[in-house]
Amino acid sequence: MDVRFGPEEQIVWPASVLAGILMCAAVYDITREVSSRCYKGYNGLNELHKLEWNNRGFSTFHALVAAVVSFYLLVISDLFSKDVHGAIIIDRKSWMSDAMFGVSLGYFLTDLLMILWHFPSLGGKEYLLHHGLSMYAISLSLLSGKGHVYILMVLITEATTPFVNLRWYLDLAGRKDSKLYLYNGVALFAGWLVARVILFVYFFAHVYLHFDQVRTVFPLGFYSMMAVPPAMSAMNLLWFRKICKGMVKAMSSANRSQCVKTD
Repeated sequence: MDVRFGPEEQIVWPASVLAGILMCAAVYDITREVSSRCYKGYNGLNELHKLEWNNRGFSTFHALVAAVVSFYLLVISDLFSKDVHGAIIIDRKSWMSDAMFGVSLGYFLTDLLMILWHFPSLGGKEYLLHHGLSMYAISLSLLSGKGHVYILMVLITEATTPFVNLRWYLDLAGRKDSKLYLYNGVALFAGWLVARVILFVYFFAHVYLHFDQVRTVFPLGFYSMMAVPPAMSAMNLLWFRKICKGMVKAMSSANRSQCVKTD
């Protein structure tokens, strides 16, 4: 693997990894302070629930930042526009993508350590697999400078995380029968369908159409690109199946409740 860092890159990515770790710690503390003052039920939670509550706070924050930055670089900026830059798409990158990857590495590392420390309370084996694959792919792209466009596509999928976390918050707060829970479930279904199913179809189509560029990547990067995205896509489809079942169940319960009120 050809790893070449200029002076600026040598500073950007290590600093951004540290920034990601510090971000998690800061948002964790902010979530705890705000929740204890603004939500009466927080202080009545057991220690493990408080831990996960705060953990999901920095999970949500990272997801929003990652999705916004990735969307900006892919859609709004001209970084990957055709005929704008000389480099082929697979080689294009910027200091912002380097920084975002570093922050995400810091987040995934922090979250992974918390999951391992409290295993399996904060997540099972599927979370370990997801975080492990994510860290591997991001590190490979960051160190080689290759395939930033594809890592950014995957990071956009983090846009669904706030809906997942809100569902957990509402469930813990005993608001599974509320309209907000139902609306959030619909939003989670739609968001997951777009960001983690349809977007992956576009991802694979993009790889196919630019395969002449993809195969120029060093061997480890090439084979990783052929293996990691399909694995993550399979996980997304399995989770999507669970989401569909949950939404059907929630909507059925809502319809039954409406019928009882009407009667």
